[in-house]
Amino acid sequence: MMNFYMTPGSCSTGIHILLEELELVFGANIVNLPAGDHLKPGFVAINPKSTIPVLVPDDGRPLTSFVSIAWWLALRHPGAGLLPEGVDAQAEALELIDYTVNTMHGQGFTRIFTTDRYCLRPEDEAAVKDQGREIVDKGFALLARRLEQGDGYLFGRFGIADAALFYVEFWADRIDIPLPPACRRHYALMRSRPVVQRVLREEGYRR
Repeated sequence: MMNFYMTPGSCSTGIHILLEELELVFGANIVNLPAGDHLKPGFVAINPKSTIPVLVPDDGRPLTSFVSIAWWLALRHPGAGLLPEGVDAQAEALELIDYTVNTMHGQGFTRIFTTDRYCLRPEDEAAVKDQGREIVDKGFALLARRLEQGDGYLFGRFGIADAALFYVEFWADRIDIPLPPACRRHYALMRSRPVVQRVLREEGYRR
């Protein structure tokens, strides 16, 4: 059985949604980041990067990034249609996921959520948060333009790129960052999916 290492309400929520959409059997392991679970020897032995999400397939070789896990799931289950058709569209999907995870999340939201990591002085806090907000707002604007080309989802039907976009939309909603209209529609569409509703309930979010 696969093992999934996750933190509720984090980027791993997107992978949790993909696993449930595929109706896969997996063991769910909660990693309490504030308590430092990601730094404990048992977890470090699985993922020396001390990051989540982590998916350990049946063969025991861990996948330790959102992008690699999402891509692996899409390729292992082609019948689910988690990737758009055609090499060009698939490359675009990978590009959008990379931008969402590594720029909006890795450079933007981290400055908002973990501001102290970027501050050399206490008086830097406001500027760091503003910089993070600029990165996030620019990202949503770019993704909104892509959504306006489709029909609700980024590529016309639910896929791995939508799971990535959803988790940053979820964060924006939680901290009252306004979403562009196209992103608001996408977020509402994702929230209407029964699997997404179930995953959020399982992770402790009832609204």
